[in-house]
Amino acid sequence: MAQNVRCYLGFDFGASSGRAILGRLSTDGKKVLEIEEIHRFPNEAVHTGRFLQWETERLFGEMKTAICKAADMGVHIDSIGIDTWGVDFGIVDGQGKLVYRPVAYRDERTNGLMEEAFKVMPKEEIFRNTGLAFMQFNTLYQLIAMQRDPEAAAFLKEGNTLLFMPDLFEHYLTGEVGTEYTIASTSQLIDPHTRTWAKPVLDAFGIPETLFAPLQQPGTRRGLLRRDICPSLDYDIPVIAVASHDTASAVAAVPARRGESFAYISSGTWSLMGVGTLDPVCTKAVMDANFTNEGGLDGTTRMLKNIMGLWIIQECRKQFNEERAGKGLEPLSFADIVNEVQAVKQPAPDVIDVDDDLFFAPDGMVDRICAYVKAHGGDISEEDRVGKVADVVYRSLALKYRWAVECIEEITGKKIDVLYIVGGGGKNELLNRYTAQALRRPVRIGAGEGTVIGNLLVQAMSLGDVKDLWELRGIVRDSFGDREYGWDPAQDDKWEKDYQKLRELMKA
Repeated sequence: MAQNVRCYLGFDFGASSGRAILGRLSTDGKKVLEIEEIHRFPNEAVHTGRFLQWETERLFGEMKTAICKAADMGVHIDSIGIDTWGVDFGIVDGQGKLVYRPVAYRDERTNGLMEEAFKVMPKEEIFRNTGLAFMQFNTLYQLIAMQRDPEAAAFLKEGNTLLFMPDLFEHYLTGEVGTEYTIASTSQLIDPHTRTWAKPVLDAFGIPETLFAPLQQPGTRRGLLRRDICPSLDYDIPVIAVASHDTASAVAAVPARRGESFAYISSGTWSLMGVGTLDPVCTKAVMDANFTNEGGLDGTTRMLKNIMGLWIIQECRKQFNEERAGKGLEPLSFADIVNEVQAVKQPAPDVIDVDDDLFFAPDGMVDRICAYVKAHGGDISEEDRVGKVADVVYRSLALKYRWAVECIEEITGKKIDVLYIVGGGGKNELLNRYTAQALRRPVRIGAGEGTVIGNLLVQAMSLGDVKDLWELRGIVRDSFGDREYGWDPAQDDKWEKDYQKLRELMKA
C-alpha cells in the first residue's frame, strides 16, 4: 500500500448482522482500496410487547465498540459512514431522545393496510406521486399503522422528528438530525422528479411535513463524531451521510464499464435487480410490474425490482437445522446446502414464484415451499429433501431474474447485454451458474462486500479523494476485479420449459 493513504470507517447493517469495515485508499498513482473487518455483531429484530423491533441501543453500543477498536489499532479515521436497509425508522423528540423505537418491516402491523390506503388515495395516484413499488412494509403504511394505534399516534406530534435507520445512527454519533435522500426514497413519501417530499401524499394521509428532517443528498457531511463516543480520539472526525440505503451503496460499487448496457443485482436477503436511469420512469408498465424508482448516487435513479432473494434459503436452512438438532445431527452451512443440491440424483422438476406472499413471513419455510409445490400439482419427496428444496429455490430465483431483465428491456426499450451481481449472494457459484443459464447472457460477479465498498468510496468522494461515480467503479474493478459466468446452450430447452412454468404461476 502506498504511503499516502486515507482511512474510512464504514458501518453496514443488514437484517441479520452488522459489521464495521475499515477501508484504506491509496492516493499515490493508481488508487486501490483495501478493506478490513474489525467488528461484527448480530442484528435480529426481537419481539418486545406487541411489536417486532430493532435493538437500536444495543447496536449503538456495538458501533462505539468498533470505533474504539479502530482507535486502539492506531488508525487515523478520516470519516465515518453508515448504510442500512430501507423503510424502517425511529422518532426522536425535541431534545434528541429516542421516544419511538424502530419497528421491523416484517412486523404484522401493516398487513392489509395497502388496500385500506387505496381507498384514501387510488393506487395509480400514489404511484404517480412517488414512483415507488407497492410493498406492505413501506414507511407510508407503517405511519398509517401508527395513526390507527392511539398509543403510537401520540408520537407523530409537532416537535418530534422521524429518522430513518442510518439517520438515527448518525444522530447517535453526532447529535445532528437530517434525512439522506436515498434512504428517504424507499418510503413511498418522496416525489422522485422533484426529489422532495410528496406533499399530495402527505396531505392525503394527514402526515405532517414537520415530522421529517431536512433532505440531504448522498455525500453530505452530517456532523462531527461526538468526543464522548471514544475519548481517546482527540481530533475531529466527520460523519458522512453516504448513499445510506444499502442498495444505493451496493449499486454505486457495481464494477461496470462506461458505455455498457447492463443490469445489476444487489444480492442478499433481498435480490434488488434493476438499472440506473437519469430520470425516474413512472409509467403504467413500471407500476404494473411493481418496479420502483429509488434515489441513487450523483442524482441518478435506481429503477429496480425487489425480489425475495436469499431470505428463502436462509429460512429453509433455519428449519433444516431445527429438524437436524432434534435428531442430534450437526447443523448445515450454506455451503453444505449447495453440496446437497449437487448430490441430488433426480432433481424435483418444480418451480415456485419466489415473490408469492406465502414466502414473506419467517418460520416453516420448507413446509410452505412443499405445500406450494403440492398445490400446483407437484411433489417434493423425502429422499434428498434438502437438496431438492434448495434446488427448486435457486432455480426459481434465477428464473425470476430472467423475468425481471425482460421487464426492464420492455420498459426501457434497450437490450441488456450483461448482468452484474454484487453483495454476499455473489459468492454462491451455483446460483451464479443458474442465473447465467436462465438469462442466456453473461453474468459478472463483483465484490461480495459491494455494499460497504460503496459506502467507503462515497465517503472518499465526499472528502474529494474520488472524482465521480465512474472513477469509483474503476477503483472497485482495480481493487477487487470481477469474474464472468457463461451458459450452456444445450440446456436452453430445459430452462425455457421451467421459465414458462414460472410465467404460468405468475399469471395464476
